[in-house]
Amino acid sequence: MSDDRFEDGVFLGTVETEVVDGHILTMAINRPLKYNGFTPQMMGDMVDAFTRLHEDPDLWVGVIHANGDHFTAGLDLPRWSEHMKGGAKSGEPRGGRIDPTALGRSCSKPIISAVKGITYTLGIEMMLAGDIVVAADDCRFRQHEPLRGIHATGGATIRMVQRGGWGNAMYHLLTSDEFGADEALRCGFVQEVVTVADVFSRALELARVICEGAPLAVQATKASSRRYVIEGERAAIDAYTATQADLAATDDFTEGIASFVERRPPTFFGR
Repeated sequence: MSDDRFEDGVFLGTVETEVVDGHILTMAINRPLKYNGFTPQMMGDMVDAFTRLHEDPDLWVGVIHANGDHFTAGLDLPRWSEHMKGGAKSGEPRGGRIDPTALGRSCSKPIISAVKGITYTLGIEMMLAGDIVVAADDCRFRQHEPLRGIHATGGATIRMVQRGGWGNAMYHLLTSDEFGADEALRCGFVQEVVTVADVFSRALELARVICEGAPLAVQATKASSRRYVIEGERAAIDAYTATQADLAATDDFTEGIASFVERRPPTFFGR
């Protein structure tokens, strides 16, 4: 490990990436002895990973997971205090890079989060900035920023309302309580609850299912839903015709029709 990942003998963490099956980028949060508490260096790694996923046409789906027993305890606050005093948000990449909290430039590819154990603050915000969440049955969720004299600025105040409705969001945001996987499922913050042993493999399984679809069509589907959330129903409807025409001009559309006629699974290439 390079020296710049240690400070006074303390490991500052990494995000480790691996390409699976040629099209899936896994992103492993790696600071387990500190409950995967995020440092600025780790956020830089995550921004790099998200930017790579967004820009590489051969990468179709991203899976976020974590080494150790916990997803993340959130920001390692003492290492972020100067950033906060200067007005910087936890995920505020520059130069057109991709924001893992999707408050800036968002990733066009589907993101699946496999969460387990302690999943606090930034952990909730990153998973809700993605698309599908698989939670282990030992998950402990919490947005406790008010107990630290701040409020959530990574998207929780927005996306917990979007996913769970006003009452559920306020219940957990204002009380700063800790809640489990079943409550997260009830609120719509997560989509599946599985055992700890199965959480990453299930997320990877879902990524492989998504990869069976034409990647440009999958990305257009995500973009359409995101357009609705951000710009409204009319904007989403108005974009349908042009987007569909673009997709119909792709090689993958030709392959999709051919596979239907020939009654075989399609083979897509993202073009």
